[in-house]
Amino acid sequence: MKRSFIFGIVTVALLLNLAVGAGIYHKLSRATNEDDNARANFAVLSEALAKVRNEYVDGKNLTYQQLVYAAMKGMVGKLDPHSEFLDASSFQQLQDDTEGQFGGLGLVVALRDGHITVVSPVDDTPGFRAGILAGDRIMKVDSRDVEHSSLPQVVKLLRGEPGSSVGLTVARGADSALKNFKLERAIIQMPMVKDLNGKKQFPLGENKIGYVHITQFGEKTGEELEAALDKLKAQGMKGLVLDLRWNPGGLLEEAVEVCQKFLPSGQLVVSTEGRRGVMEKFIAKGGDELPGVPVAILVNLGTASAAEIVSGCLQDLHRGYVLGEKTFGKGSVQTVFPLDDGSALKLTIAKYYTPSHKVIHQHGITPDSLVPLTDNEEAMLILKRSPGGAYSLPERERQLVENFRDEQLARAEDLLQSLLAYETLNGSAKP
Repeated sequence: MKRSFIFGIVTVALLLNLAVGAGIYHKLSRATNEDDNARANFAVLSEALAKVRNEYVDGKNLTYQQLVYAAMKGMVGKLDPHSEFLDASSFQQLQDDTEGQFGGLGLVVALRDGHITVVSPVDDTPGFRAGILAGDRIMKVDSRDVEHSSLPQVVKLLRGEPGSSVGLTVARGADSALKNFKLERAIIQMPMVKDLNGKKQFPLGENKIGYVHITQFGEKTGEELEAALDKLKAQGMKGLVLDLRWNPGGLLEEAVEVCQKFLPSGQLVVSTEGRRGVMEKFIAKGGDELPGVPVAILVNLGTASAAEIVSGCLQDLHRGYVLGEKTFGKGSVQTVFPLDDGSALKLTIAKYYTPSHKVIHQHGITPDSLVPLTDNEEAMLILKRSPGGAYSLPERERQLVENFRDEQLARAEDLLQSLLAYETLNGSAKP
């Protein structure tokens, strides 16, 4: 009797447990479906907008457009540092920028570790000539604290009418030492391919080692590089230094165009992958224009995006030896989706992968040989490379800048000379 009674209790308990479990599962399932139910969540958003518009104490002049735009900025801003909502004015500014000139300081900036950080000062611009360095964190613009401002807000403050002045406070180095600058905005016309003297002459020295500095990847980068290589080949170039330091990137198609000048036809250069897998593969065409010519590639923290595609690709395929410092690690693809009211969404839709399927984003490219420079050495190098950069300095400092030895470039040339000497001794084989 006792055993049957206990059995009955256990049976009832199990049935209750199943019933309760089924009910909980149903509620959880329904809650999960509602979490991803567009209509239900739009209703919540609409209700919230109405409450703010009608009840917020200082909301008398608020418009629904302001509230919706603010909601979209918050939504997209939470995705990643490179996605953003663009109102009509910002979208127009973005379209203007793609034409290649605007009034500003020539600083490429990004959000990194919560700070607005200089990715690279563009050559021959106010920011470059003032001595602002890659890695500097922008703290103030015209005495306005921007530490907690969004990336678009800071970019808007940095830009303005050519000839107008702007004050900048940056934090530099591990000790976050503050440095103040007073700069004058200028028309920024992005340079692309230069020689060691910042010109387009591309002379070749007795060692027969050529030098090409690609400052960014714009619409004519491939074309300008072709002209530079033609000049160097005509002089009997035997080795090449490809300088990608402080190159903030640019057009993916131009990065592919540059890579394929050093690769056999049919070689994979880079691929992009999004949430649905491989989106696109970019294949080299035409064939290697410098067969047998060794290439050394210089990179640093200011090397980003398309410049990382080039250095990562040529390193992967053992077509170039990379020297310098680890690159920035910006390897994602953004696409702009225009909206009906003139605004737009700029969304990250994919990431870049090297031929061996190494991801660039947030990892960067690690050089084959690390050749670090101190902040002071980097500042000296920027001054030396900048036309007239040392002109206003006192005599002693000017001489220091003019006599400064670019250790990274020297190491690259030493490497190429060693390879050429090995080739002379051992025929065409290279180590």
